[in-house]
Amino acid sequence: MMKYDKKWLAEWVMGQTNGTKKASQELVDGLFDNIAKAMVKGEQVKIAGFGVFKVLRRAAREGRNPRTGETIQIKAKVAPKFRAAKQLKEMVM
Repeated sequence: MMKYDKKWLAEWVMGQTNGTKKASQELVDGLFDNIAKAMVKGEQVKIAGFGVFKVLRRAAREGRNPRTGETIQIKAKVAPKFRAAKQLKEMVM
């Protein structure tokens, strides 16, 4: 199984652009940094044909402990979320 990570992506960019390894790594790092910065601001990042990166905000709520049935308080949370585009879903299926 091949390992797909930022290093692999930078090497792929380098091969496609005939650029340097350092420039390709900076491009890949910059891309992911900008996606993360936009999400920190609460913005969505839409990549056509791929999907949407956004921040999910969940309010505090009551829940139940499944073992004891006891009512518990679940804290509010903020989490990153990715929703795949229709084209990506169709490719994977």
